[in-house]
Amino acid sequence: MIIILKKDPEQKQLENLKAWLASQQLSIHESRGDSHTILGLVGDTSAVDIDLLRALDIVEDVKRVQEPYKNANRKFHEEDTIIPVGDTQIGGDIFTMIAGPCSIESEEQICQVAMAVKRSGATMLRGGAFKPRTSPYAFQGLRGEGLQMLLAAHRLTGLPVVTEIMDLSQLDLFRDVDVIQVGARNMQNFELLKELGRSGKPILLKRGLASTLQELLMSAEYVMAGGNQNVVLCERGIRTFETAARNTLDLSAVPLLKKMSHLPIVIDPSHATGIASVVKPMALAAAACGADGLMIEVHNDPSHALSDGAQSLTPEAFTDVMAAVQAVLPLACRYRNGKVV
Repeated sequence: MIIILKKDPEQKQLENLKAWLASQQLSIHESRGDSHTILGLVGDTSAVDIDLLRALDIVEDVKRVQEPYKNANRKFHEEDTIIPVGDTQIGGDIFTMIAGPCSIESEEQICQVAMAVKRSGATMLRGGAFKPRTSPYAFQGLRGEGLQMLLAAHRLTGLPVVTEIMDLSQLDLFRDVDVIQVGARNMQNFELLKELGRSGKPILLKRGLASTLQELLMSAEYVMAGGNQNVVLCERGIRTFETAARNTLDLSAVPLLKKMSHLPIVIDPSHATGIASVVKPMALAAAACGADGLMIEVHNDPSHALSDGAQSLTPEAFTDVMAAVQAVLPLACRYRNGKVV
């Protein structure tokens, strides 16, 4: 249930209303916009008298929310969420460019790539230390040592870092990481999501291989229900019957999620396609349809990469993509509070 208050509600009446709602064992999430204040109620609202609430002087309207996700719901939080990360942000008027190698292979490698992508205009650095691989014999990442190399690249360039967590046991190692990525395979690892909800760190949540948008938002809800509202949604392709590319990039997810949720949305065209030559057109399409950012794999020597070299751009190719994206952005679809502007 959501309660939409009139503009500039009288403070004493508002406090009395919130105290009464709390006495009904309801959690209250307050969202203040330019023209309205919204109280989102989480809990059993079946016994709440809507007509009684509507009769209050400070209340403009009351609505029941049918969707099972509450915190992530646009109805609960009308204004778009902007997530501060270091000296930048995800969401709002800044288009986020996250770039770096699939796997961290050495300190020299990650630092070289970090400097290259920063020169090209990247605002954040990605790099995998813990790698989920289909084959148990494939390179699994440098783990804790790799994280230290990633942080060395952060100190060198100042770029905030994004890297993937695989298991709850690794959480202490991520205390200096700026954004914790939850991969597609872990999107429904609910115990991990609940713990990340208590971490307070920004979480980049990737859509599962065969997950619906509602399932993605329900996973975001697990994090947000724990108190962490800093969730970024990531579309990275879904599995369909098509085999020409690794996955099918669902760009319709951008306008749909913008309507359903207030959370920012980043597109990963590298994992979606698995083909380096297809990354640029998909990156341009993602920017054009109104995504809040891109996450692109960049390697200084893709042909010898220890993982996913086929989808990784060279630094020179990434520079070209950056220039093309910047040319598209002035023409891109723009959203404000879920509506095209």
